[in-house]
Amino acid sequence: MKIKKINIENFKSFRKLELELNDGVNIIVGNNEAGKSTILEAIHLALTGLINGKYIKNDLTEYLFNIETIKEYIVDSTKLPYILIEVYFQDGTYPLFEGTGNSYKENASGVSLRIDFDDRYSSEYAELLKDGNIKTLPIEYYDVFWTSFARDSITSRSIPLKSALIDSSSNRFQNGSDIYLSRIIRENLEHEDIVKISQAHRKMREVFSEDDSIKAINTKVKSYSTLSDKELELSVELVSKNAWETSLMTYFDEIPFHFIGKGEQCIIKTDLALSHKKALESNLLLIEEPENHLSHTKLNSLINKIKSTNNDKQILISTHNSFVANKLGLDSLILLNDKKTIKLNDLTNETNKFFEKISGYDTLRLILCKKAILVEGDSDELVVQKAYMLENGNKLPIEDEVDVISVSVSFLRFLEIAEKVNKNVVVVTDNDSDMDAINKKYENYLNGNAKPNIKISVDETIDSGSLIIGGKPFNYNTLEPKMLKSNSLSKLNTIFGTGYTTNDDILKYMKNNKTECALKIFDTTETMVFPEYILEAIK
Repeated sequence: MKIKKINIENFKSFRKLELELNDGVNIIVGNNEAGKSTILEAIHLALTGLINGKYIKNDLTEYLFNIETIKEYIVDSTKLPYILIEVYFQDGTYPLFEGTGNSYKENASGVSLRIDFDDRYSSEYAELLKDGNIKTLPIEYYDVFWTSFARDSITSRSIPLKSALIDSSSNRFQNGSDIYLSRIIRENLEHEDIVKISQAHRKMREVFSEDDSIKAINTKVKSYSTLSDKELELSVELVSKNAWETSLMTYFDEIPFHFIGKGEQCIIKTDLALSHKKALESNLLLIEEPENHLSHTKLNSLINKIKSTNNDKQILISTHNSFVANKLGLDSLILLNDKKTIKLNDLTNETNKFFEKISGYDTLRLILCKKAILVEGDSDELVVQKAYMLENGNKLPIEDEVDVISVSVSFLRFLEIAEKVNKNVVVVTDNDSDMDAINKKYENYLNGNAKPNIKISVDETIDSGSLIIGGKPFNYNTLEPKMLKSNSLSKLNTIFGTGYTTNDDILKYMKNNKTECALKIFDTTETMVFPEYILEAIK
């Protein structure tokens, strides 16, 4: 069983969000406070009834509600807010959950979790209103209504889809045992395994109680109690049949689980969840920023594990990491922006495979920035940033949410992404003495095919000269000779700390020391003139 779509209303940062999910991997990206974690949390809540490891019925708070709905209620007490989370299963997968009990009144299979005012308290609430001066939501009059689309009341046990929420940035412990780890180990065990553990645990209690030292201690403890006839003693907890879950501790290489590194904890939990083999359960895995606490190699191992076990599982991952997004496939990416979603599922297969294979490119920098300037290499990046600073009160581009990104020769692949997410982008490129090649390369973004959010900035003037290096004519139509053309030999000698007497000599030096020269240009206090195509790009 897989999730087809979700509908979220008035939950935390969302007033309204409808999101269709992929069968396999879903990569949710967005800036901070975009709502990535809220989506994972909402799905997990609707399928388990749990939030922050506690049952929602016992942990209701007005802070779960969208802040705007609370403000509206404070102004008008007739507008009692509600929270609705609906999870739609794929068609025909579970008939018992099928019906029209959803907000769209469509015949579908799924579950609905609604937090709303309980009409049983109408009279008491009416008395409260008489006092006036409502400042907070009277959450004590609210209840959780958890039903299938067939309008039957449900519990987590009756829901066929089981979700596991993994957040490596936080751990919840009970008596030294990680709650999530205990639960996932339990779910991987067969009934007879659990019976055997319970019996072994009971024997441990008997051995503990019969130990001579414990008997002596209990004799001493009994003497402390003088106001009751009942005997007081120390023993091993056996109140419930699953007492072993909280009194036993999980070890990893003979070290208690909560003492090992957080990165290793995340890997173990995810590995266990991905290895879940119960035939009647189709796991939904919700992973919060898997890159937390992991080295690059460990992260690569984790991503490979996720990819290799994706055949029968649906996975939702929130991330800020380009490597994670690229490796799992940009065609599975869902961008959250202004509480709306954009999917990249129609990227060309060539572009998707390219970033999957060469996953070091910072694709999420482009996707998450406000505007971007794409350049070919490090030297171009430094020079463009310097030009921007001089034109904008010495502020770096990133301070204005403008990201200057080196993309090597992958301009067109980044432009394909920019076009899908409607990102404002400028390409700064050399003409390399061939404007026909430039016009051909960027034909989908020039003249009649120009896009309002994409600009190609290039110096159309073809310069030439007599310099020969290594038996080949020097290319006068790259960044370095254009910088010399805009300034002077003496100015560049001052900036570089050199004493060249001819343009040819300083061009050779700049060609062989591209990054070093760009750094000196970036750090200089000398007044410089930048080529017009660079100034056009930063306007």
